[in-house]
Amino acid sequence: MHIVILVEDQSGKRALEILAPKILGDNHTLKIHPYKGIGHIPKHMKPGTDTSKRILLDNLPRLLRGYGKTFANYPPDYPAAVILVCDLDDKCLKTFRQELLSILDTCNPRPETRFCIAIEEGEAWFLGDIQAIQAAYPRAKAQVLNSYENDAICSTWETLADAVTPGGAQGLKSKGWQTIGTEKSAWAAKISPHMQVDANRSPSFCYFRDKLRELINDTGA
Repeated sequence: MHIVILVEDQSGKRALEILAPKILGDNHTLKIHPYKGIGHIPKHMKPGTDTSKRILLDNLPRLLRGYGKTFANYPPDYPAAVILVCDLDDKCLKTFRQELLSILDTCNPRPETRFCIAIEEGEAWFLGDIQAIQAAYPRAKAQVLNSYENDAICSTWETLADAVTPGGAQGLKSKGWQTIGTEKSAWAAKISPHMQVDANRSPSFCYFRDKLRELINDTGA
């Protein structure tokens, strides 16, 4: 099976380049497309006109319609699917998922699609595997890590920063968003190789893992 994953930033791409093959195994092809932020679902489902900005949700209607047409030409014995991976941030999960499904309903043909939302942020998936964090960062603050409640709405990236980064979240914020993005990519590169996909305690990571497996099992791939 061919899997296309759309993700909102480079740190997400780095993590999924390591994690997705652990879930899929070796018999599938994988393409991960990173974007430059999550953006907003456009009004009336009309995609943004400036595609060069590469903002994920702004372009999602156009992307899904394009994949629907592309996947329709794939051979029956090698199907394809697209997976959106993005952060919930401060959105209502039920409303956001319904908005995403509404975009999918406008596609003809409709691509095989799954929406996997990290609650609250992608760092929740790392915090679902404390042993992986400790392997990557032996000096990580156990008190901070052990106080975290999986998939809680609690400034997730700041929690991870306070546990593993000198100066914590406040130190990173004082240096600006570019530094924060660089640090997030470093977390992804260092923590993901140590993660055990079947032992993760983040419900939203487990949802992503299980949806990937359902796809390849349902198609017999």
